[in-house]
Amino acid sequence: MRMIVFGVALATALPLLAAPPLDRLRVPDGFEISLFADKVDNARGMAWGDNGTLFVGTREKGQVYAVRDDDGDGRADSVKVIAKGLRMPVGLAFRDGALYVSAVDRIVRFDAIESRLDKPAKPVVVVSDLPDKDHHGWRYIAFGPDGKLYVPLGAPCNICDEPGFASITRMNADGSGREVVARGVRNSVGFDWNPADGKLWFTDNGRDWLGDDVPDDEINIVATTGEHFGYPYCHAGSILDPEFGAGKSCADYRAPTAKLGAHVAALGLRFYTGSQFPAEYNGDAFVALHGSWNRSKKSGYAVKRVQVVNGQVSAVTPFVEGFLDGEKTLGRPVDVIQASDGSLLISDDYANAIYRVRYVGGK
Repeated sequence: MRMIVFGVALATALPLLAAPPLDRLRVPDGFEISLFADKVDNARGMAWGDNGTLFVGTREKGQVYAVRDDDGDGRADSVKVIAKGLRMPVGLAFRDGALYVSAVDRIVRFDAIESRLDKPAKPVVVVSDLPDKDHHGWRYIAFGPDGKLYVPLGAPCNICDEPGFASITRMNADGSGREVVARGVRNSVGFDWNPADGKLWFTDNGRDWLGDDVPDDEINIVATTGEHFGYPYCHAGSILDPEFGAGKSCADYRAPTAKLGAHVAALGLRFYTGSQFPAEYNGDAFVALHGSWNRSKKSGYAVKRVQVVNGQVSAVTPFVEGFLDGEKTLGRPVDVIQASDGSLLISDDYANAIYRVRYVGGK
């Protein structure tokens, strides 16, 4: 286990980082995008505390940040490092005043964290026996409407069939009572519950090395606990795997509700429930496409609006674009989260920033 160091570091104490590409980012007419926080090195998963603290996880950096906008002007006043030395602490979840943090083989909890941002208490280990594999071992976590903590266990490979992986599991807040919610999930790094019917929606990254254009990344819906979504036998609802698909039928697995394109790296997904955006956005979702790493021409690198009608995806349309300049990477969106005022925040682990999108109408 890596050493965990506690303490605080103001944003001004962090190393100088590249400027976020604000002048290149494009949003729909009537919206504006601004910088909520910069110098949030390697910003990944996000979670709100009860008292307005935005907690931000990282992957390579091994740190967790607490970001505060105390004057409410839509720009962070402080960025503090509340933990260091964690193992890919991408996923964060908040409940009963405590911050839960994923760290590959374990989940730790920081109690009463918002009253201790300057001197966090020693973390409580909630779970210490998750699979100890770095490949797809960075975990997005969240509490569901049922009060359970949902934890994905990504496949420890590009394509393989290993028991105990490729699933989403839920458990009690103390780590007990584990149950597999979804099987055949290669690697989900984002999920949320549809406020209209309470069903779990999750993104899933398709496998590599079948070509530039297959298979698609997916958005899936869990209708029944324990459903199988195809991996490693069937991809994107219709493509049998050349190695593991022999003798299988894609009809035996749950098909995705939306296909997002190959290698786009679909990560954070959240439903919009606010009133700051136009009314037609309420009940839709937003998904962050982190972007391809091995495609001959880059794909993804955007935030999409997922339009929802009668519990299914009716369309996927652009929302924030401009993270690419030709084949040059300017930013890579990771997670999306709604702020208390109804604006949308977007983390970017390439530009080390968090953006804020709000509707301004005819202004």
